Amino acid sequence: MSRTLGTDRDHSAKRKNALFSGHTSAGWLFTAPSIAIIAIFLVIPIVLAVWVSLSDWNGLGSPLSGKTEFVGLDNYATILAEPGLARDDFGISLRNNFYYVLFVVPLQTALSLFLAVQVNRRILRGRGFFRTAFYFPSITSSVAIVIVFLFLFSASGAVNTVLGWFGAKGPNWFSDPSGIFHNMLAAFGITSPPPFLADEWFLGVTGWQWISGPSIAMCALIIMAVWTTSGTFMLLFLAALQAIGSDVREAALIDGAGPIRTFFSITLPLVKPTIFTVLTLGLIGTWQLFDAIYLTGGGAPGKTTLTPAYLAYETSFKGLDWGQGAAISFILFGIIVTLTLLQRFILKDRDRTTLRTRRGVTAGNDAAPRGREGSA
Repeated sequence: MSRTLGTDRDHSAKRKNALFSGHTSAGWLFTAPSIAIIAIFLVIPIVLAVWVSLSDWNGLGSPLSGKTEFVGLDNYATILAEPGLARDDFGISLRNNFYYVLFVVPLQTALSLFLAVQVNRRILRGRGFFRTAFYFPSITSSVAIVIVFLFLFSASGAVNTVLGWFGAKGPNWFSDPSGIFHNMLAAFGITSPPPFLADEWFLGVTGWQWISGPSIAMCALIIMAVWTTSGTFMLLFLAALQAIGSDVREAALIDGAGPIRTFFSITLPLVKPTIFTVLTLGLIGTWQLFDAIYLTGGGAPGKTTLTPAYLAYETSFKGLDWGQGAAISFILFGIIVTLTLLQRFILKDRDRTTLRTRRGVTAGNDAAPRGREGSA
């Protein structure tokens, strides 16, 4: 009997293999173009970039020619460990970009959520106009926006003119390298670092430099980034808000929840996945800041707007040190991935995890008596 069943299974498996053998070939044939495109435009460039970061290629000729030598992790060591201009510049660019991320990501997330809530209100007239107006900066050329901001934030620009109406003297925004935290400390008479801040902390940058805060020039770029990107993220929040059913709000209203309580107890938890998406996109975009830096002087004034992305470009195209440029890019990639994973861990929905755990424990407790009964 068992031999008969085994024979039937063998015949069935053979018929199945024969049936799908043609399908397998057809499947590979249909997916081959996609696989080839991914290999040519994604896999091969990444592998080649890894090789460049481990070589001394100067950008002349092919990186795979015999003139290019393998240097191992020397490019990474030059940037991260060896004292010198390369390490100092990378440390300064990291500090600048860190403050840029620290200010831009929370501000653009909060502003975009606020705008989405406002344009989602039914009592607001002209909602279509406001949605278009808020989204308009996102579809405008970044070059045009930077040029407009250069005029607005010039010494005699509109921003300083408005500040003058209130008796305040505005700074020369894009020419002022002083950090805002240093300026705050200077207001209390602290203009030089204490001994423990005068020493080098990390990547050739002293503690006093690390706590300087964003420069005045970087503050202008932060304002520009928040104004430009909030419209795009507003649309994401708007879609999430419109997905919340009216019955949920009506139930909250019946329970006596006011607008503020409804927002923090109902709306905010329901749009939490969108908040994570906005934070992730904002984090990635802010660490890749390049075009505004290129248009405003390449890190001027005093390298206080220098970013790792622009430093990679400058090292590769101007310094002809493509190995170090590629190494900076991969370090930046590692920073973005690490911060994204950290952000995902922090924003993890612990309530659902706890609920699943409790369900698992409950199911286990329910199954245990049945198991004992079965064994008995």
